[in-house]
Amino acid sequence: MPDAAHLLPFLLICVGLVLTPGPNMIYLISRSLCQGPKAGLISLGGVVVGFLFYMVFSALGITALLMAVPFAYDALRICGAAYLLYMAWNAVKPGGRSPFQVKDLPRDSNKKLFTMGLVTNLLNPKAAVLYLSLLPQFIVPSQGHVLMQSLVLGGSQIMVSFTFNALIAVSAGYIAAFLAGRPLWMVIQRWLMGAVLGGLAVKMLTEGRK
Repeated sequence: MPDAAHLLPFLLICVGLVLTPGPNMIYLISRSLCQGPKAGLISLGGVVVGFLFYMVFSALGITALLMAVPFAYDALRICGAAYLLYMAWNAVKPGGRSPFQVKDLPRDSNKKLFTMGLVTNLLNPKAAVLYLSLLPQFIVPSQGHVLMQSLVLGGSQIMVSFTFNALIAVSAGYIAAFLAGRPLWMVIQRWLMGAVLGGLAVKMLTEGRK
């Protein structure tokens, strides 16, 4: 079971990533704006199943990798930090676009909404990197139960993602209307997320193996 010193920073990264525009957020907001909050929540169900798929398979793979390859931790740490820096740059780079500025989408059935949410997440590189590169940074092999630590961390990430994305899906219309006349708020949000992700990346690069 991860202790608070490892779980809290991991949850902070999860919050930063879920609030950083990516394929999942853009798709869910698009659906909520075009077809209503219910469609966004159904799509979110598919996204959550995609996270469960990544969590189980990566937890098994991470357990085997950390036990078999001595330098696997450092390789994953560097990859994870590099991706965080990439996300930070995307958050603050000039010309960044708000995920609430989306194109209209055709109305789809509940089955297709769920399936598209699942496929969108399975093809989302942020989800793959989260589990394969970021999650291992918060596992302490010396404490044993690497698989259990992986599952607890993965389950915590899914809860964070579901909670924030559900709130976004339900309130997408209100948020879009609020931000329409307040572009400064989007600038602040982008720079805040960029600073958080960049700071966490630097911390990961500068600290050694736990």
